Amino acid sequence: MTDTPMGQLPPPGPRYPDPRIEVIDRARFRARQGNAAIERIAGGCRWSEGPVYVRAGGYFLWSDIPNNRIMRWLEDDGRVSVFRAPSNNSNGNTLDRQGRLLSCEHGARRVTRTEFDGSITVLMDSFDGKRLNAPNDIVVASDGGIWFTDPGYGIDCFYEGNKAPAELPCNVYRIDPQSGAARVVADDFVRPNGIAFSPDERRLYIVDSGITHGGPAHIRVFDVDGTGLRNGRIFAEGFAPGFTDGLRCDIDGNVWCSMGWADPSEDGVRCYAPDGTLIGKIHLPEACANLCFGGRHRNRLFMAASTSIYTLYLDTQGALLP
Repeated sequence: MTDTPMGQLPPPGPRYPDPRIEVIDRARFRARQGNAAIERIAGGCRWSEGPVYVRAGGYFLWSDIPNNRIMRWLEDDGRVSVFRAPSNNSNGNTLDRQGRLLSCEHGARRVTRTEFDGSITVLMDSFDGKRLNAPNDIVVASDGGIWFTDPGYGIDCFYEGNKAPAELPCNVYRIDPQSGAARVVADDFVRPNGIAFSPDERRLYIVDSGITHGGPAHIRVFDVDGTGLRNGRIFAEGFAPGFTDGLRCDIDGNVWCSMGWADPSEDGVRCYAPDGTLIGKIHLPEACANLCFGGRHRNRLFMAASTSIYTLYLDTQGALLP
């Protein structure tokens, strides 16, 4: 998969406008942009996750968890290469407010920061003297606070990490940007997974993919109260028997979330309005694990879907968050 030139991947779709873009609410679902169609820009992975677009470098990164590597796609020529291997089976990635890469490592059960010189700083690997389970997804607020989920999928088996017993509950944590101290901000999830702020950071959306362990399959939303959360409630459900995994918000506060693991016709991405109404879908030929906004104008949706990466230019932009 290293140095894959353009022109060796299948064509984007059968026709314009792309019939795989399902518009439910035409006024609010802004996924159609001229003749833009779903494009497959990379393939050959075992499990694609952790998408993040690095604007300063004009490239896109994602985790190929079972292959123990982070991949890179260059926007100027479409070249794909290995960014880091081994990656400690990294899953979620994001950028902090200085543009440094933050990663959730399944294999090492820790959250790390890649410094500008390439060195790795461990931000957190334990809590109350016990090892983290396997950090999964991560987001950074405008005050520099780091919020991440720790469901433990990376210790369930050797395929995505290292099989081991859990030492802690499946919590959601916040790392203080000044002191580096961590605290639990949510402890009532079965498997907390994807995490994203609303554009104004007054809301925090967190996926519970606990259906994999006898629990729910829904998205919850919380009011952000300083450095904590309150008033948790269900934002969207109806994913079972499949589930959603990762999510992001656009500038209008719509929530874009991944979808898969059940009915193949539902594989892809769903978009919900801020009131929880389903307003549109993007259908992919593979289960989608996570997504992010990127490109020069933050108007390109990058979708990490099983073995591949897909993109779509939108008539909206991602919220101005890493």
